[in-house]
Amino acid sequence: MALAILSRSLLPRCALQFSSPSTFISKSHYASVFPTRPFPVAAGLSSFAHKPQRSTFRNVSSTALASQTSLSVQSLSTKEPVVSVEWLHANLKEPDVKVLDASWYMPAEQRNAFQEYQVAHIPGALFFDIEGISDRRTDLPHMLPSEEAFAAAASALGIENKDGIVVYDGKGIFCAARVWWMFRVFGHDKIWVLDGGLPKWRASGYDVESSASSDAILKSSAASDAIEQVYKGQRVGPVTFLTNFQPHLVWSREQVQKNIEEKTYQHIDARPKARFDGVVPEPRKGMRGGHIPGSKCIPFPQMLDSSQTLLPADQLQKTFEKEGVSLNEPIIASCGTGVTACILALGLHRLGKRDVPVYDGSWSEWAMNPDLPAVTSVQE
Repeated sequence: MALAILSRSLLPRCALQFSSPSTFISKSHYASVFPTRPFPVAAGLSSFAHKPQRSTFRNVSSTALASQTSLSVQSLSTKEPVVSVEWLHANLKEPDVKVLDASWYMPAEQRNAFQEYQVAHIPGALFFDIEGISDRRTDLPHMLPSEEAFAAAASALGIENKDGIVVYDGKGIFCAARVWWMFRVFGHDKIWVLDGGLPKWRASGYDVESSASSDAILKSSAASDAIEQVYKGQRVGPVTFLTNFQPHLVWSREQVQKNIEEKTYQHIDARPKARFDGVVPEPRKGMRGGHIPGSKCIPFPQMLDSSQTLLPADQLQKTFEKEGVSLNEPIIASCGTGVTACILALGLHRLGKRDVPVYDGSWSEWAMNPDLPAVTSVQE
């Protein structure tokens, strides 16, 4: 098991897949995602009733990000969700900075994220397997794991609560936002997305490593193995990362259903408009098209500029206002499988809305249940 990732990297690309087989499927995904377990968590863990706050925002530009360069990771503000490539380059060798390559691609893209990580990655970065570090009790793709499982995986990667984490991906800003959200769900706010990701790092002339060390490969494999062990009820350790679950940042299907009636939260969907309208097929076979009643479409690329960096606050504000989304009211985000919804949450975080939940199951869970309502452009 310890060399699982290494073995997969030697197979032909067409045979490589990172999705792990489900060990068992629960009738209600979120009813069992966070059961009470005898697991050490940081002080202050509780399930609390969250009251949305009205918020204001700062105007943040690339110039402001550039001024971060002289700051240590302990001095960085978590109010800003991204860091510049200049900052990371200046702080790359700091012992309390951990870098994660969280690249992941849609099945139709026929790209293998781990092979690409081995060919080129930011020096010292470890590979974070989004498919591997996921809930093994559901057939839904890359769902949020349990607290115990996530703590085991983060610990296997050598991450501690004192660390500042920078996460990036191979597209610019894509699935890195998902990992940013995951760590925040489990109480770790000292995490930032690399603005522009690996493409901007390379375009800026910074070096990449063209091979992964045996230690990096073993850690990445150990993280996925630790998840498997937890779900099999086996002991893992040592634990260096303690969780502090933030329930207000993740929504279940039941909460979304309730919101359709109560309309307490504005629901935004990050999928392309054609998928939202149900006029093109979903990427996954057998999945109906359309959207959740009452939701609005804000495709995730509208959060980014042409270089795949996060837009300044004033432009982000205009995007949301154009679609009739009020920044003074609570917002819930969804997408296809809970990945690109996190890019919407990233943009809203820059606008001062740091309590935006993501519907983890998103359209993949909703659409596969024929009893749940769906709307298409023909019906509207």
